[in-house]
Amino acid sequence: MVKTFIGWIWRKLWWAWYLAIILVVCYTRECLRKKAIWDVVAVFMDSLTPKFYIALTATSSFISALIMILEWIYFQKYGVSFIEQFSLNYISPWIGGGNDNNQQVPECKVWRNPLGLFRGAEYSRYLNYTKREPLTFYDMNLSAQDHQAFFICDADNGKPDYEIMQAAWRERVPAARVKAAHLALEKNADCVTALIMLAEEEAPTMLKVEKILRKALKLAEANYKRTQKSHHLDSNIEMQHRRDLNVLIYIKRRIAMCCRKLRKLKEAVKMFRDLSKEMPPIMNILNVHENLIEVLLETQSYADVQSVLAKYDDINLPKSAVICYTSALLKIRVIADKYNVGNTLKKGLTQAEEVALEAIHRAVEFNPHVPKYLLEMKSYIFPPEHILKRGDSEAVAYAFFHLAHWKRIKGALAVLNVTWESAFNQIPYPLEKGYLFHPYPTCTELADRELLPTYHKVSVFPKKDLPFFIHFTAGLSSFSALLALLIYLHPQFTGNLVYIICMWIIVPVNYCLDRLETMLPNNVMDILSNI
Repeated sequence: MVKTFIGWIWRKLWWAWYLAIILVVCYTRECLRKKAIWDVVAVFMDSLTPKFYIALTATSSFISALIMILEWIYFQKYGVSFIEQFSLNYISPWIGGGNDNNQQVPECKVWRNPLGLFRGAEYSRYLNYTKREPLTFYDMNLSAQDHQAFFICDADNGKPDYEIMQAAWRERVPAARVKAAHLALEKNADCVTALIMLAEEEAPTMLKVEKILRKALKLAEANYKRTQKSHHLDSNIEMQHRRDLNVLIYIKRRIAMCCRKLRKLKEAVKMFRDLSKEMPPIMNILNVHENLIEVLLETQSYADVQSVLAKYDDINLPKSAVICYTSALLKIRVIADKYNVGNTLKKGLTQAEEVALEAIHRAVEFNPHVPKYLLEMKSYIFPPEHILKRGDSEAVAYAFFHLAHWKRIKGALAVLNVTWESAFNQIPYPLEKGYLFHPYPTCTELADRELLPTYHKVSVFPKKDLPFFIHFTAGLSSFSALLALLIYLHPQFTGNLVYIICMWIIVPVNYCLDRLETMLPNNVMDILSNI
C-alpha cells in the first residue's frame, strides 16, 4: 500500500512538490537575506586551511576513481552498469517507474545446432589436443534437457535399463554417463538410448559412430513398428510410440551426418531429403533443412540449394544465418567472376549486382558477426551444441561449416570483403529500429557468453557505449584530483577562482529571488494560514 501510494503521489501530484519548494523559498527569503547568516558562513570558510580542501578533494577523487573502476569491472563482466541496474530494479519501482506490465522484455531463444558435432569423436579429441573445454556447462545442460525430452517418457518407469538411462542423461561427468550406458546394456542388450549415448560420447572415430548408430537404427525401427500397431489403444503405449518416433528420427539424422563426414554425400542427401518430409514436433527443433543445404553445397548442386531455399526462405518462417547467407552466396556466385569495384563506380550497378548487394545487406543485418569469420578477420572455434540466432554463437557455427563453400566459389569472398562494411554501416541504429528484420535483440551478448567458452572473445553488436556513470565518475575523479593539485600548488589563486565561480552561481539565484518578491506579497504565508 505504501509503495502504491508513493507511486500515485509521484505520477499524479508531481506539481505539489514544486509548489512546496516555491512556498518554502518564499517563507525563508527574509532569513536567506540576513547578512549575519552569511557572515557566520564566511568566517567558518575562512577558518578552514588549504590542507582541509586538499584532503577533501583528494578523498573525493579517490572514492570516485574507486567507483569508476568497480563500474568498469562490472560492465566488462555483465555488459550493464551496476548503478543504473540497481536504480531501475530497486529505486525506480518505488517512485512509479518500471511498473509497466505491458512492456515486453526481449527474449533470446536458444536453438539446437543443426550441425552439432559428436562429443566422443570430435569434441573429446579437441579437448585432448588443446586442453581446452570446447563446451560450457550451460550448453551441455541444455543438451541434457533435450535428450531427456527426446528419449524419456513416463511409461518407462519400472524398466531397469531405461531408469539407468534417465539418470545417465543428467550426469555431468562424461565417464559416468558412458559407464551408465554400459550398465544399461548389461540389463538390456537392446537398449537403444544406451547405444545412442555410446555413439555420441564414447566412439573415437566416425566409422565407429556409424557402426553403433546403424545397430541402434535396426532396434529403433523394430520398437517403432511394435508400438505403431497398438499406440491408439493405451496412453502408455502412445507415449512410448512418440518416444520411439523421436529416437528413430534422431538416429537417422545422426547417421546422415556421419555419411556427410565420411564423404558418402549421395546417401546423406537422400536421408536428409527423406527426413525433411517428416512432420512430427521434433522436426521443428532439429532444422534438418539446414543439414540438407550444407550437403547440397558440398556436392555443388546449386540449383537444388535454390529450390530448398525457395521452400524455407519464406517471410512467415524463422530465418537463420544458413538461409540468409546461403541466399547471398548463390546471388554472389552469378557476379563473382566479373565484379569489379572500379567498373561499378564508373558504370553503376547491373541488375544482378544490385540483387547480390541487397542479399548481402539482408544477411549482414540478420547476423552482423558472420563476415569477420568468413573473411578470417577473427578466428573461430568449435561450434557449441546450441546457438543463438543472430548471435555470435550462430556466426561461429555457420563459419565453421560453410567457410569452405564460400572459398570454393572463386571471387565470392572478395565480393563480400568490399561490400559487407557498407552493408554494416547501413544497419539501422539505435537498437530500437529495424529495416528488413525485427530490431536487433539486446540480450544476445549475455546468452552468447553462456554458450561460448571463456577463451573465446564474444563478438558484440552494436558495440555498447560506456555507461553514463563511468563517464561521470571518471570526470568527477579527474576534476577533484585537478582541484586538489591546484589547491596544493596555488591555494590563494584557487580560492579566488572558486569564489568567482560561486558568485556567478549566486547572482542568478538572487535575481530570481528578487523577481519572485515582486510577484508574490510579503505576507503570503499569513494569507495561506488564514485560508
